[in-house]
Formats: sequence, C-alpha cells, structure tokens
Amino acid sequence: MQTELQKSALRQQYDVEGYCIARNVIDPGLVQEVRDHVAWLAEKHPEMRPEQYYHQLVQHDAFWVRLISDDRLLDVAEQFIGPNIALFASHYIAKPPRDGQPVLWHQDGAYWPLDPMEVVTLWLAADDSTPENGGMKVIPRTQNLEFFEIKERKDIANVLSSGIDENVVDADHAVDIVLKAGDVSIHHPNIIHGSDANTSDKWRRGLTIRYIPASTRIVTPDNRLWEAAFLLRGEAVPGINQYNPWPKYDPETSVYFKGSENWPPAGKG
Repeated sequence: MQTELQKSALRQQYDVEGYCIARNVIDPGLVQEVRDHVAWLAEKHPEMRPEQYYHQLVQHDAFWVRLISDDRLLDVAEQFIGPNIALFASHYIAKPPRDGQPVLWHQDGAYWPLDPMEVVTLWLAADDSTPENGGMKVIPRTQNLEFFEIKERKDIANVLSSGIDENVVDADHAVDIVLKAGDVSIHHPNIIHGSDANTSDKWRRGLTIRYIPASTRIVTPDNRLWEAAFLLRGEAVPGINQYNPWPKYDPETSVYFKGSENWPPAGKG
C-alpha cells in the first residue's frame, strides 16, 4: 500500500514529466495468471499476433475484467482521475522473443473517441521490461503538446501500423521505462512514447489499461454500447455512458483464475 508521501511524489512527477512509475503493485501470483492469460489468448486466437490482443476481446472475458478491476490498480488510477472509475480500453502488447514488433512514436489520445480527453493509462508489466526486450520509452514533458497528425506506416511492421512524423520527436531526450514484473507505469494521453522491437531471448508481456472518470464520454455512433465499457468503482454519471455487466466465468471465454468459481462479485453480474 502506498503512503500519502509516495502518492504525492507520483502525482508530482506525473504532472511535471507526464509519466511516473508505481512499484510492486500486484503480487507474483497474479503476475503468473496474467502470463497464463496471454498463453490462453494465443491458443484461442491463433490468427492474431500477441501484440494485438485488444479491447474488443474484453467484453466476455472474466479474467480480463477481474484483472483491470483489481483494487490495487484502481487505487493507483484514482490518484489521477478520481473515485468514479470506468474502463475505456485495454490492450495486451505481448512481444515474443526475437520477434516482437516495435511501437512507433505516437500519442495515445490522438486515436481515442473521448470527450473530454480525461483519461490515464496504466501499463502493467507481466515480465521485466527493459530496452533489450522492447520496453517503452517516453519523451518527458511532451504531455502539454497538442496532438500531432497520425500517419499510416506500412513500410515497417509495427504494432499500430501508424505513428507521428519522427522529425517532430526529440529522441535524444527519450527515457527508458524500466520495470519489474508487477510494476506499473502511468502516462498522460498526450505524451509522446513508443518502443523498439524485441530482439532479445525474453518475452515482454504487458497490459495497457485505459481508465476514465465516469464523467468522460466514450463517443460512439448512435451512442451504441462500447465493447470495453465497464464501471469499475464509484458511481456512473447519468446520460454519459452505457456500461456492460461484468461477465460470468466461462471456460469458453476466459482462462481459469483464482476465485473464478465466485465470479463476478455480488451486484456486478
């Protein structure tokens, strides 16, 4: 559990630099379940690369919702967006050894249908994340920039098939986000960031979690239900978003996990 001093230091770094790191947020047992989940997804979706297990898969996946609703993660998110917390999106970027694709320089919020752009990303490490295995890097203090144009990039294989003009990125000031399994990095939707290919012999499995305050609207055609919209803590704001019921555990749609026999919690199904 973080002390008030630790929370204050995290928020101060985030406000100044656009990112920060919370250490030892989840325990080794849950880290292993995350790795098991990635392996289960690989078996379930052999047509997909492991960098592409994204939010359309969340809706009926009980473990995924169990993970992103973990109180330890929500406690971190609450420091940045307040007590009424919803999920907007979540995406495994699991880079396999010697074959993991890069993520080109980009700003997350440039892709997102959110109004207003009040959102925080938690990046949960399921493996140690280093420059050698394609760990994330950020350009500090770019969170105050406007969004740059996103351009399609098919000249090299990359996770997003797009990125911003590299000429606007001061890569000499990039900072590597070095994490241990169970750590979480937190970053602003405007900050410029990316990651290199994984050319090492080790996995780099990580989960991005995009938390929004319940006052942020997910803008969809005809106000349809967004697949990954879940109210996770606190109260909904009337007229803003529709939310999915938390999925029941089903071995066809979720990996087995500790506590699955009693999932979802009372009142969430």
